[in-house]
Amino acid sequence: MPKVVIEDVDLLLDLLNTTPVVDGVPTDALDDPRDAARWLGERDLPRSPAAAASARRVRDAVARVVRGEQPTRTLEPFLEGVSRTPSVGDDGVRWELSTGSADPFGLRCVLAWAYLQETLPGRLRPCANDDCRLFLVDHSRANTRRWCSMAACGNRLKARRHHRRAANRDGDD
Repeated sequence: MPKVVIEDVDLLLDLLNTTPVVDGVPTDALDDPRDAARWLGERDLPRSPAAAASARRVRDAVARVVRGEQPTRTLEPFLEGVSRTPSVGDDGVRWELSTGSADPFGLRCVLAWAYLQETLPGRLRPCANDDCRLFLVDHSRANTRRWCSMAACGNRLKARRHHRRAANRDGDD
């Protein structure tokens, strides 16, 4: 995988995870202009209000697609005017990407999503904890990872199930 793609996949996952639930309250790291500027700046992205709005738009669109709430066509606006042109050189065929009028940040994120769909289909997914809003990329061989973090969501859900089973056993006595 080219380095740029790895960085873009990491960026996409970071972006999708800007809406965590903290102490039971949904938050958005891109909602406040100062927080958004900080988040963008930490990733060497423009810190403008327009960049923050773009980040929120692509995040929300990709999140809805990954959750199955919207069809993949939802991502089409981020690819408007984009084309790939082949050129042949001594080292083989190279593809040049022309971004046209597409928003560069939105394009990077959608291409990272497309790359994951092609190379790791179904492995970008939301955490299985219904109380969590984070996403994960499952790199496990068996494709069985369910939680954003075993330490957080995985243990919580396992503890809840254990307490329910224990309560049911106690109720049977």
